[in-house]
Formats: sequence, structure tokens, C-alpha cells
Amino acid sequence: MVVSSEKLDAEVKSLADAIIRKSSVAVTTGKKMFYKQIEMGMEAAYEYAAEVMACNMMAEDVGEGIDAFMQKRPPHWKNK
Repeated sequence: MVVSSEKLDAEVKSLADAIIRKSSVAVTTGKKMFYKQIEMGMEAAYEYAAEVMACNMMAEDVGEGIDAFMQKRPPHWKNK
């Protein structure tokens, strides 16, 4: 996304607010996965991501996220 310099601060705040609303488990897992994948080739990175995402499905917050989506309500993260 490209924004003018006048709108940059507002856009950064909007992005930060969106990240803050996410499950801390998902954000932490995603960041760790990203930094590990940087050192991998494409095929290994995809395999690693698939494994991490499958394991992440066992986290309590995943069920809450799915329930919230299905019920069209904001999630109530347990691991905030």
C-alpha cells in the first residue's frame, strides 16, 4: 500500500491497531515463523509453514477466532 506523507501516521496507526486486535499467540507464532523462513529455500519454507500452521490449530485462541467469525462477533482472546 502506498499513502501520501500526510496520511502516513494515520495509516501506520491503523495497521498497528489491526495487529493489536489479533491473538497474541497468532502474532507471536507468525513472527517466529517468518524469521525462520527467511533462511530457508522456498520448498522448505512452505513445508515449515504448513507444519507450524497445523500445530497452531491446537491453540485455544484458534477455536475462539473461528467461533467469533461464525457468530459474527469480535473475538475474546484468552491469551492476550
